Amino acid sequence: MSNEFAAGQGTGERPRVLTGDRPTGRLHLGHLAGSLRSRVTLQDSHEVFVLVADVQGLTDHFDRPDVLRRNMPEVMLDYLGAGLDPARVTFVQQSGVPELTELTVYLLNLVTVSKLRQNPTVKTEIAQKGFGEAVPAGFFIYPVAQVADITAFGAQVVPVGEDQLPMLELTREVVRRFNGLYGPAADGTPALVEPQALLSASPRLPGLDGQAKMGKSLGNAAYLSDPPDELRRKVMGMFTDPGHLRAADPGQVEGNPVFAYLDAFDPDAARVQALKDHYRAGGLGDVTVKRHLLDVLDAELTPIRDRRATYARDPQAVMDLLRGGTQQGREVAAQTLAQVRGALF
Repeated sequence: MSNEFAAGQGTGERPRVLTGDRPTGRLHLGHLAGSLRSRVTLQDSHEVFVLVADVQGLTDHFDRPDVLRRNMPEVMLDYLGAGLDPARVTFVQQSGVPELTELTVYLLNLVTVSKLRQNPTVKTEIAQKGFGEAVPAGFFIYPVAQVADITAFGAQVVPVGEDQLPMLELTREVVRRFNGLYGPAADGTPALVEPQALLSASPRLPGLDGQAKMGKSLGNAAYLSDPPDELRRKVMGMFTDPGHLRAADPGQVEGNPVFAYLDAFDPDAARVQALKDHYRAGGLGDVTVKRHLLDVLDAELTPIRDRRATYARDPQAVMDLLRGGTQQGREVAAQTLAQVRGALF
């Protein structure tokens, strides 16, 4: 295996970060703006663990596990294409760390059913997925499984969006309760580490169709792996201001996804502001703005596509990266679990 494919080794001297995604589909521009660029920056100053959460993916794909298997290498290629460096990042496949399941069982005793029902993230996702009363138990308890993920790897920092803050607060509550009930580990340190939130500075991107959320299942996403022609088709078909019928008409910037994407990806804020002012005043057509956005996105995505294509030439090496990182992750989780068992038993 070449050096560029060597799995990352944690130094233990930098704050540890845990982040990740469910492998339910390729990663899109929302992931890039909301988390991937931040992870690329964090790898310079932190020990980064990226969890490919296939077990969590089963909570609403239990009848379609092939979706997770198929997308595992795609997500890895997206990570590497986005600039996550395998020499500085440890990639972990969740299903390859059985210690997480055992830790989840212990932590379930510290969380009430009422607490889970009241979790705003869980309530929102249950409504979005249309479960009604048929909520799978695995989905219902996945916040506790996330607590296990975070604590098993001893994460000190967890990057989150504002909508994910309740999940992290649950983690902090469980950690405090566990350490308070069972005391420190044998070496006198807390058995579980209480993490801090690193709040994303990027607002959530809307879908290409103007809907509030960009989603893999909603058909309104542009993917990191989209070829230039596909990206062009999607950008030129984006929703804009429905009242902006002619270039000469004044247009609405607020709620217009084209400008939300320019805010996220155009590095020239003054230029974006000038476009907004022109659009509001009238005289700037949607096609012109979309062409500018396409240029901005092509500049952002071209190096990502190029890196992704390089790694895609050796898919076995990419999956070896994941296997090696999973073994490292399992060793870390096993150490935490030994501390937890020592405190409990």
